[in-house]
Amino acid sequence: MSHARLVQAIGTMILTVCVPIVGAPNTTAPTLKAIVTAQLSPPRHTHSSRVQQPGNLPPAVIWLKSTQSSATNPEPGNFTLLQKNKMFTPHLLVVPVGSSVAFPNADPFFHNVFSLFDGRRFDLGLYEAGSTRSVVFSREGVSYIFCNIHSEMSAVVISLATPLYAIADQQGVFHIRDVPDGEYDLHVWIEGQRQNALDKLTRHVHITGEAVDLGQIHSDHPDDAQHLNKFGRPYEPDTNPIY
Repeated sequence: MSHARLVQAIGTMILTVCVPIVGAPNTTAPTLKAIVTAQLSPPRHTHSSRVQQPGNLPPAVIWLKSTQSSATNPEPGNFTLLQKNKMFTPHLLVVPVGSSVAFPNADPFFHNVFSLFDGRRFDLGLYEAGSTRSVVFSREGVSYIFCNIHSEMSAVVISLATPLYAIADQQGVFHIRDVPDGEYDLHVWIEGQRQNALDKLTRHVHITGEAVDLGQIHSDHPDDAQHLNKFGRPYEPDTNPIY
């Protein structure tokens, strides 16, 4: 065999032997995902005889935002806040940023849905029974929703740029599943709390392993201030209510 043919044959043999090695399975350990839990508790300075029992805690949400990378936002969707019997249902709604929320009027009278908060400012104006108007929540934040006609109506829409969130159950327990190992900022929303009190609850957390308990999250005393109408004035009493 000539020298050239010998070199070619040896090269072919090396390539044949190396191909399976190139396709060998990756032995890198998979990224672990944890179940993250926390417990909502009443205000620390509440007198023992007046401590709220589980089941009577305010609505609350926690969410995790990675400090290491900009994760892909969850896909926006279409949601509904029904107006019926002078109530919004559900009272609390968590949606991905960019989602559309419909506000159908199922009452036999007019409603005027509005929000003046930074999450999403809007005013849907008066609209009659059987009609629907919608709002796209295009930025992250908390929106407190009211009706300009009926002061007793309220709801909350929280738009998030992370899928890692949990709403407290009736016992005040949070569960966030499938949380990858990493560094996060924990954010908290509790109904009735002023924003400066909520900001103090934000903290850095390190997630690793299969289960992480973030411990107690203490709520502050609720803010009992009454909300104003869309013009920034107190609601006028209805001296001759029709409904």
